[in-house]
Amino acid sequence: MPARILIVEDDERIRASTRLALEDEGYDVDEAGTAEEALTAFGPHDVVLVDLMLPGADGFELCRLLRRESGVPIVMVTARSDTHDVVAGLEAGADDYVTKPFVVKELSARIRALLRRARAGGAGPATALTFGNLEIRPDAGEVRLDGRTVHLTRTEFHLLCELAENAGKVLSREQLLERVWGYGYFGDARLVDVHVRRLRTKVERDPAAPTHVVTVRGLGYKLAP
Repeated sequence: MPARILIVEDDERIRASTRLALEDEGYDVDEAGTAEEALTAFGPHDVVLVDLMLPGADGFELCRLLRRESGVPIVMVTARSDTHDVVAGLEAGADDYVTKPFVVKELSARIRALLRRARAGGAGPATALTFGNLEIRPDAGEVRLDGRTVHLTRTEFHLLCELAENAGKVLSREQLLERVWGYGYFGDARLVDVHVRRLRTKVERDPAAPTHVVTVRGLGYKLAP
């Protein structure tokens, strides 16, 4: 069954051309011109493409609203590669981003990577992994901190599982891009840094002084065993 994509873009020409291109790639595509229309149209979608510069509620707010009710993979679309915009979009809950004008083949590759990860279900071994007050159950898609369930996005969960399966071993940003996002360095190291920061707010007692997901300066990140 084809994956269903929701495009949220206020420029009708860009929206129509993106829809046609993605349909040529084999996807079923729905459209929305505003955040409000997107929230009404949102349903059993596999991936949502969100333009950041929307009239009314912008793309940042839409990402936050979608994240409150769903773990659906979100790709933000921005006309600028400015670090502030990219980081703000990722902090709002996006999993990845593309910059206008984008090549449809690249966008499709990113969508396929997100879909592979989303459809993989549980990640890693079936046994529970325990690191002090942090428990990870890859088979059940569950994480607990001090016995309480922690709600992670799919990307955050896969990132944590990848680090957990390699506990004590430093993984570079490039390795994490390949293993978690499904592609190498046509990705962006900011994806890793922002998601690590978001992950720490959920699995660390003090995100400013992490004891689980730690930085190894100049090398990458590791999960402390």
